[in-house]
Amino acid sequence: MMLIPTHHFRDIERKPEYLQPEKCVPPPYPGPVGTMWFIRDGCGIACAIVTWFLVLYAEFVVLFVMLIPSRDYVYSIINGIVFNLLAFLALASHCRAMLTDPGAVPKGNATKEFIESLQLKPGQVVYKCPKCCSIKPDRAHHCSVCKRCIRKMDHHCPWVNNCVGENNQKYFVLFTMYIALISLHALIMVGFHFLHCFEEDWTNLLQAYGLNRKGPAEARISLREKLQSLKVSSTECSSFSPPTTVILLILLCFEGLLFLIFTSVMFGTQVHSICTDETGIERLKRKNQPRQRAGSWQSVKETFGGDFSLNWFNPFSRPCQPEIPSDKDLVRQVASLSDTDYAETTEEQSEETRDEDSVEVTDE
Repeated sequence: MMLIPTHHFRDIERKPEYLQPEKCVPPPYPGPVGTMWFIRDGCGIACAIVTWFLVLYAEFVVLFVMLIPSRDYVYSIINGIVFNLLAFLALASHCRAMLTDPGAVPKGNATKEFIESLQLKPGQVVYKCPKCCSIKPDRAHHCSVCKRCIRKMDHHCPWVNNCVGENNQKYFVLFTMYIALISLHALIMVGFHFLHCFEEDWTNLLQAYGLNRKGPAEARISLREKLQSLKVSSTECSSFSPPTTVILLILLCFEGLLFLIFTSVMFGTQVHSICTDETGIERLKRKNQPRQRAGSWQSVKETFGGDFSLNWFNPFSRPCQPEIPSDKDLVRQVASLSDTDYAETTEEQSEETRDEDSVEVTDE
């Protein structure tokens, strides 16, 4: 992952007028409930299309090169069902991760009227994002690609063309898990296919072609007999020619190996973040500010949707819906400090956090 900071000022003041609310204009028409979430980013859309193309390519090679030509029907049926099920779950998880609102903060709510309604008291602070003009709850960060502040933003992933945040982290974890599983499954099937075809069918077929070049007319007659006997055996390996089959399988090997390594690392990173209740941005910043963390098991249940069940692995089930943050959640209490200490603290915080909250985290 790569952290890209963008320099800006973050306002941390207890007086509403310091937030410059007159520069914030709320959206004229709020979006209808249930509107599909989709990020119009050229790079992200291209990466999402490439992801689907690679999965469909693996589907083509597995079915039409390895399974359908095989005469072992039990082997073909079992592996076909397993591979297609994993591929379907992977693409379904990808769609849910891409089209689910990751936890966007309401845009343009840092208006003068709204800030005055919070009735801030001495010792209370509010955080404003100057880019999307919103009052930010705790652990929210601005994404320069989505152009929104996202609650519990972990990073922005171009492969799903979306941020990974509070509402769609489950789908991203499932996507990485299922892609890793189908990559491993494809590599195992390619290994068995190479062993079977090279050792038995293709080696004999190439030897038969070699006899054709050197043998006399009598050898050509025996060659026809050998080719006829090998015709049925060679179709067990592939309905394509041996060179074409080798190229398709080698490309699938490279694809499966790269995706297996990449998604396995991402899956482990996401599981670690969930268990430690620490997002990728928070881990990179290494904040010294104390924060009450949820337990590992509690954090896992909140992410995947309740107690352990098969729904954890179902991309069509929703994670635990977080409570809608109230106005009080937007106001943060500072430890009891005198006015002088408070003024010094806010100055230090404003200097330390200028580059802190408008960052873009992308997958390498």
